[in-house]
Amino acid sequence: MNFKDLAKNRYTTKKYDATKKIPEAEVNQLKEILNLSPSSINSQPWKFTFVSSQEVKNQLADVSYFNDAKVKEASHVVVFSVLDSVKLFEEQIHKNLPEGPISYYNQFLKPKSDDEIKAWMSHQVYLALGFFLSACASMGIDSTPMEGIKSEGYASILGLENYKPLFSVSIGYRDTEDANQPSKKPKSRLALEEVVVEL
Repeated sequence: MNFKDLAKNRYTTKKYDATKKIPEAEVNQLKEILNLSPSSINSQPWKFTFVSSQEVKNQLADVSYFNDAKVKEASHVVVFSVLDSVKLFEEQIHKNLPEGPISYYNQFLKPKSDDEIKAWMSHQVYLALGFFLSACASMGIDSTPMEGIKSEGYASILGLENYKPLFSVSIGYRDTEDANQPSKKPKSRLALEEVVVEL
């Protein structure tokens, strides 16, 4: 299946088949793919937490607003977190990046406020989300990106220090009766000419 067909068939899964689990080899492949995600200046200000434990998923469900069923029933929940300390981020890039990217950071980002730098770091995590959703689709794995989570609750349950959960993604295999799948509910998008401009 080519990428356009994958895009047509991929959708936000609303109901999972809780009896179907993603094989470990494919989970490991997704971990490797996330590790290859793109980011500005190769900054990588992130952490990805894979949760398969039903006990932990149940705890996360309690702090996931209306997404609780998707968290409980999915094979795995992947939590995308961003570094929550500019100081630690700067230590990381000085340790891992060459002079060029560090110079870019020092010139264009470091003069900004901590809140602006943290917003920029969060944008990098969203780049990884798009990469991940596409990877799942290519592997026949269904997914549900969810911003509807209580960040502090997730951090406490997962024992995250210096990282702030931004969103999570449930992954697994759809229930055949999921009403949101394209065969039951056709995709709705704005007209191409409304969103794509050529100059």
